[in-house]
Amino acid sequence: MVKKNYYLESIKELDTIKNLKTKPRLLLHVCCGPCSGFPLEFLTPYFEVTIFFNNSNIYPKSEHDRRLSELKRFVSIFNYEHHQNVQLIETRYLNELFTEKLEPYKDLPEGQERCFTCFKLRMDEAFNYANSHQYDYFTTVMTISRQKNSQKLNEIGLELQSKYSYTKYFISDFKKNKGIDRAVEIRKFYNMYQQLYCGCQFSYQKFIAKNTQKTED
Repeated sequence: MVKKNYYLESIKELDTIKNLKTKPRLLLHVCCGPCSGFPLEFLTPYFEVTIFFNNSNIYPKSEHDRRLSELKRFVSIFNYEHHQNVQLIETRYLNELFTEKLEPYKDLPEGQERCFTCFKLRMDEAFNYANSHQYDYFTTVMTISRQKNSQKLNEIGLELQSKYSYTKYFISDFKKNKGIDRAVEIRKFYNMYQQLYCGCQFSYQKFIAKNTQKTED
């Protein structure tokens, strides 16, 4: 299967947006501070960005809260330094309900159906919010990650777009054109907390088991 160049598609969309008289409103799903740095730099010149933090997949709650706290710290700095007014919306933490939906895929390795289900659940919730509040666009920062399948993320986004009547999905591949390098620079410059596992209970358990094995060795 031929991979699509979603980065070039995003640039084409921005070329269209540049000609608008006012900035469109964009709801941005964000999972953590380090993943938000470059996407915010990339998007805020063209959009009025609002962050949506709906990550009940993250386990345990202390880890969820730490990532959220670090995100809030960075957004505050970003707004001040870039003269922006990025707002942050956070949803209730419902990890048990979320984990139940991932349970059937618990034994699969990372990067397969469990992850795809996790992507879709969070993106659908955020997309629904964007549509009901009449945001012009919705997208997710997750395409910045080397560990995330950008092809799959964009396929999910475009599939969800057909479900909603108002909001358009903004195609992205934030890691491309040295976006990932800039993301690392931002994380290091602001000394942001860098998580050591993806997020869900099953990835957490595998992370703990791997560390335990290293200690025993």
